[in-house]
Amino acid sequence: MPENQHRIPMSPGPKVSTNIMQNSDSDSSPTFLATDEDFNNRFSNFFGFEPNRMSDEASPILMSPWNQTTPSQASPWITRGMDYSNNHKNGVQKSKPIHFDDGLIGSLYREEGHIYSLACSGDLLYTGSGSKNIRVWRNLKDVTAFKSNSGLVKAIILSGDRVFTGHQDGKVRVWKKDQKNPTNHKRVGTFPTLFDILKSSIRPQNYVEVKRKCTTLWIKHCDAISCLSIDEHEGLLYSCSWDRTFKVWQTSNSKCLESIKAHDDAVNSIVSTKYGLVFTGSADGSVKVWKREGTGKSMKHHRVETLLNQECAVTTLAVSETGLFVYCGLSDGLVNFWEWEKQLSHGGVLKGHKLAVLCLSTAGKLLFSGSADKTICVWRREGSIHSCLTVLTGHTGPVKCLAVEREEGTNSGEVKWVVYSGSLDKSVKLWRVSE
Repeated sequence: MPENQHRIPMSPGPKVSTNIMQNSDSDSSPTFLATDEDFNNRFSNFFGFEPNRMSDEASPILMSPWNQTTPSQASPWITRGMDYSNNHKNGVQKSKPIHFDDGLIGSLYREEGHIYSLACSGDLLYTGSGSKNIRVWRNLKDVTAFKSNSGLVKAIILSGDRVFTGHQDGKVRVWKKDQKNPTNHKRVGTFPTLFDILKSSIRPQNYVEVKRKCTTLWIKHCDAISCLSIDEHEGLLYSCSWDRTFKVWQTSNSKCLESIKAHDDAVNSIVSTKYGLVFTGSADGSVKVWKREGTGKSMKHHRVETLLNQECAVTTLAVSETGLFVYCGLSDGLVNFWEWEKQLSHGGVLKGHKLAVLCLSTAGKLLFSGSADKTICVWRREGSIHSCLTVLTGHTGPVKCLAVEREEGTNSGEVKWVVYSGSLDKSVKLWRVSE
């Protein structure tokens, strides 16, 4: 790492030095300047705002030969099967056999388009797809769906009795569960609100340039939302977009508190942590660390470090439950990780996929990586050493999203996880994995 990069010290929880790199303006109206040249000099096939295209048309994932449909199945849930995959991956320790009761439990399939987002809580599973529906499943059965009227559902975040969904039209929608029947959901808000848009549109200084002769309000995303992250303790929701920004929202009143021009290309992933740190990954090949300071209208996020800066697009990020490990998936099939010692330091590279890593999820000592090569690698961490436990196979298209939850009611002392994987083959698969 270059000597001029700022380091983040470790003290019982990660804290950042006050000597930081300023990356946002001092006034309340953030700058967002871009020229045609900025958009043309790219390393990837991700594109910023273009008024004459749909956001999903530019995705290299949709141009993939693995983006194929599968035949309709008689039942949404297939009888439980087994996964005996013990593939030996290049540069990875030979996989260990999975337990006799581990592996594929079932597959969910509906003719509603590719699966782009997943979230689970208790016995409820939420799926977002290329249709206009967010579908809710309970005990492996399709129980209800609620319509967003906005195309692709790119991200889903659960928080208490609320569901936050990020969409292709650049908006975040908020849904609330019915207290008597948790499977019923009612839309209760949109970020930004229509009132805030009208109020903001009166002042010329609230407009920012996103492309020559094309301006928009700073409180609005002008392209698809690619990822959401929530800090429940602070009541903050983070959204990142292909418009190269991330925005910070107050969940209690739907206000946009800050908009950050974060990268030179599409921001594909964002993760907030309980230590006030935010990580962003972009198609420009960089991973950046941001530190939150202040509260309310005085809140500012400052860039404190760039962890990675190379040609391959950063597709996804994940942070371990302890916050001590940061993972980054790349379009070349590699997973980089960093670990806290006295500072964030590069820990190594995990080589388990032949094509782009599209999603990451952590659970306990395990890391799950889903890829365009249609597989899911299960990694176990011992100290800072990672080994591939097994490779889950069965999807016929790229694995686009993952959700993991601890399995309840097991009698043994061994930790078991239920893994949901969503794919561009229009299916969701359910797996059981022992730690």
